[in-house]
Amino acid sequence: MGSVSQYFWAFVIGGLFCLIGQIIIDYTKITPARMLVVYVTSGVVLTAVGLYEPLVKFAGAGATVPLTGFGYTLAVGVREAVKEHGILGALMGGLTATAAGITAAIAFGYLTALIAKPKTKE
Repeated sequence: MGSVSQYFWAFVIGGLFCLIGQIIIDYTKITPARMLVVYVTSGVVLTAVGLYEPLVKFAGAGATVPLTGFGYTLAVGVREAVKEHGILGALMGGLTATAAGITAAIAFGYLTALIAKPKTKE
């Protein structure tokens, strides 16, 4: 697949994830926090049954960047850690696999808090 095609499908698949989530939030009583949990859990479940890996291979960042991709990374990390460390890997694999993303979120959130001047909604 050519690079332009890869970018196109990453954009389309990632956009569809966002569109579906936004429609669910807009037209149901599901809160954004619950939608986050649904998406991460869906990524884990779809990875466990073998359906998410083909989507990652096809869409690349379009499947790994959304919240379902975080669930995918957690599941893959746990699977690899269980192979290496046994049942203890189930407790440490997800955190090890996602440590860079979690660290980046904390660091950028802290920097944003230092720079931004929050205001209350009126």
